[in-house]
Amino acid sequence: MSLFDALRFDGKRVLVVGGATGMGAAAARLALDLGADVVVMDYADVEQSGVKAIHVNLADRASIDAAVDTCGGPVHALLACAGVADGPHIDKINFVGHRHMIDRMLGQGTLGRGAAIGFISSSAGLGWEKNLPVLEELLATPDFDSAVTFIQQREMANYYWTKQAVCAYVASQAFPLLKRGIRINAICPGPTDTPLAQANKDVWLAFGADYRQETGIQAATPMEQAYPLLFLCSEAASAITGITLISDAGYMMSGITESFPSATMMARVLMGRS
Repeated sequence: MSLFDALRFDGKRVLVVGGATGMGAAAARLALDLGADVVVMDYADVEQSGVKAIHVNLADRASIDAAVDTCGGPVHALLACAGVADGPHIDKINFVGHRHMIDRMLGQGTLGRGAAIGFISSSAGLGWEKNLPVLEELLATPDFDSAVTFIQQREMANYYWTKQAVCAYVASQAFPLLKRGIRINAICPGPTDTPLAQANKDVWLAFGADYRQETGIQAATPMEQAYPLLFLCSEAASAITGITLISDAGYMMSGITESFPSATMMARVLMGRS
């Protein structure tokens, strides 16, 4: 075994939730190439060959339970990639459904010692620390229905709050999950050319366009985001847990440090440092 093998997933089972398109589909392809046995769950049809496809509706608790039962175990890496920009079920699809799936898999022992969880968050989730008191109340809700009620009663069913919840959840679960031998991390991608971004391109793909022009880069590809996501769930990242990795080609840090002043105001606002 070489040191490089710590980056591979040979003999491991990887579950990609939201793996039909975009970054999730790229993650599924990369996991296959890294030697994994790959299961893809999605509401949409899964076209990737070589994977086991399972239909799931993250807005429906019973559908999640059935999908987890169909998947079985063990799962060595769970990639929580499903997400929507808006809609009546955004709270369930972006956060509550993922949390319920993780809880269900932990309860059944599907996720065991040595497993890793990787979320896809967003720049909307940065600066979650300033909202920690209300986010802690949300995270303290014991189940799917109570979490949905909490979010809806406080009018938090939107993209901003669901991504804030993801980041707070990842941070808060580092300690209790590590006691069980499980790591959890997230990536926070910069503008990435996915179907979801294209559907919101006037905002999502316009963000940071001046930075990309000056640095001579393009919006990230889905695979360029899949690389750090798989890394965080590999044995090579065994010392890393509880973090949200900002994978935005340096935009936020360039803004915070004022090396790219045009990004400073936005970076300070998004990271809660204004």
